[in-house]
Amino acid sequence: MADDSPISAPGAIRAVTSLNNTTIKEIRALALPKYRKESGLFVTEGMKLVADAVEEDWPIRILAYGAKVANHPIVRRVATRTHARGGEVLEVTDAVLAKMTRRDNPQMVVGVFEQRLMPPSAIRPSPRGVWVALEGIKDPGNLGTIIRTVDASGAEGVILVGDTVDPFGVEAVRATMGSIFHVPLARMTTGEFAAWRKTWPGIVVGTHLSGTEDFRDVDYAKPVLLLMGNEQSGLDDGFAALCDHLVKIPQAGRADSLNLAIATGVMLFEIRRNELKLT
Repeated sequence: MADDSPISAPGAIRAVTSLNNTTIKEIRALALPKYRKESGLFVTEGMKLVADAVEEDWPIRILAYGAKVANHPIVRRVATRTHARGGEVLEVTDAVLAKMTRRDNPQMVVGVFEQRLMPPSAIRPSPRGVWVALEGIKDPGNLGTIIRTVDASGAEGVILVGDTVDPFGVEAVRATMGSIFHVPLARMTTGEFAAWRKTWPGIVVGTHLSGTEDFRDVDYAKPVLLLMGNEQSGLDDGFAALCDHLVKIPQAGRADSLNLAIATGVMLFEIRRNELKLT
């Protein structure tokens, strides 16, 4: 079948061997923020991650896999579901995979999915639920790790506030280890967040250099909104003013601060510990 021939019937698989194939160029372009924003799509890599996303009913547009795994049961199942949902299935060469993913040793399965961001009005925390709001986060690895930690701790979602890194960029998606498909994400401007914060039914807790409360001494018995600041400058004073509690994480060594993802993890598991103590 020619490289650019359309899928003619459900179950059809298009073989792609050309590095200049139009679809491959479009997938490759999704490494750039401009094209992710214009298309509303993003790429994830790896058999397990792609399969998990399909199981979670994320809308899949394209499934591409190497010929070496064409008969793998998981690949066959995902291909069937991709067709059933109107997606395109490509069987590609190793060279095409490498170009598509910009990696010398690429994963054998790649999926192109639609992005999902929930509207702020849809955020409804459970009685002891936890959401994390990240103000101006810039590092994709930090963001991906935080999304993964939110998932692991049982928190309910992440809000990106202001000018932040794209959660659907390749580095961020990789760092989530698949948790991006399980953790709801929302995005707000700083003004939208300040207005929305007034509707929050529980407490708002932020870490801050001027925090006077030990993070272990706060009562986390209500819904908690954990507000964390930028990697370089920390929580902006304007955002700090939105908090009911400004806390600090005591440190025994000589380091003057913790990595943002680590600090967020410490906070989330302390909140989780407090919740378990109350049940």
